[in-house]
Amino acid sequence: MDSFEYNVNPGRIVFGSGSINKLPEEIKRLNASSPLLLSTSRGTKYTNKLAEILRRASIEPAGTFNNAVTHTPVSVTDQAMESMEQKTADCVVSIGGGSVVGLGKPLSIRTGLPHICIPTTYAGSEMTPILGETDAGKKVTRTDPNVLPAVVIYDVDLTMTLPIAVCTTSGVNAIAHAVEALYAKNTNPILSLLALEGVKVLAEALPPIIQDPSSKPTRERALYGAWLCGTCLGFSAMGLHHKICHTLGGSFGLPHAETHTIVLPHALSYNAPAIAKQMRDLATVLPDSEGDALKGLSLLLKSLNAPRALRDFGMKESDVDRAVGLVMGAQYSNPRALEREGVRELLRRAWAGETARADR
Repeated sequence: MDSFEYNVNPGRIVFGSGSINKLPEEIKRLNASSPLLLSTSRGTKYTNKLAEILRRASIEPAGTFNNAVTHTPVSVTDQAMESMEQKTADCVVSIGGGSVVGLGKPLSIRTGLPHICIPTTYAGSEMTPILGETDAGKKVTRTDPNVLPAVVIYDVDLTMTLPIAVCTTSGVNAIAHAVEALYAKNTNPILSLLALEGVKVLAEALPPIIQDPSSKPTRERALYGAWLCGTCLGFSAMGLHHKICHTLGGSFGLPHAETHTIVLPHALSYNAPAIAKQMRDLATVLPDSEGDALKGLSLLLKSLNAPRALRDFGMKESDVDRAVGLVMGAQYSNPRALEREGVRELLRRAWAGETARADR
């Protein structure tokens, strides 16, 4: 067996139906008493619900900030910081998808205050020490263990009304985290087990959600799978897939989960010649793959009616070359060396919505 290193990220997980009601005791566990509640502009129903739960436990929120947006612009974080300082909050509680988690992270690391995260999608950002911020048209990421939330509360009840389209794209986004963890430069046997199990659980859970959105056991399985996949991203180094998606999001304003969903099969096809074992392992957990991971992934995306073309989200064909330049300008570790023409063809296929095929 190859030598490896394995670091366990700190943090506390509270998982289960109704676990949102444990928020007051988790705040007290952190010796806090005045949380700032974070959400997007459409998430006021969540912050209102949290405020009600807290007040029943004699905890008065410091206030709310409902302006989180995708890709974590520094300007929005600055506004939230002002709100925190004015309201003398002693902890941060984020509730929502990756955009809200993404705002809670810089607030926590800037202030040194604990962050409790309550995800309502399958994004997985809550399990990673990665902070990605957008400023002046560029998304920059950094890794710091202090970025990790102190507590993550997974309550399936909050996902029961998650629209099918969001289930699909945030679920495939989570799968992308696990897929890249399989061939990361710092992968190890434990991480591979988590990644394969996460992909398997989500690949089995997502299609039934489309058939019966009201099934709580199925949605709970999906949330469990998303946690596993997010954990993988928290442990592993990012490669070409995430580099491309961060570039497309930060510099072209493309939506996060949809971009990951579209790029995943093409990034996998680019790397396929260099990751034969990982492709075989991945094929074993994708339904109907017949030993071909790309086929299994394509069938899964088809069953989910997932988006397939970047052009459908506003990217122009003329943007492809600029994107290639940005991707090539700051290379991540990747199992296959980054070749300009190969990366360009990857992006062109993703832009056009073509079926991914393994490069040789």
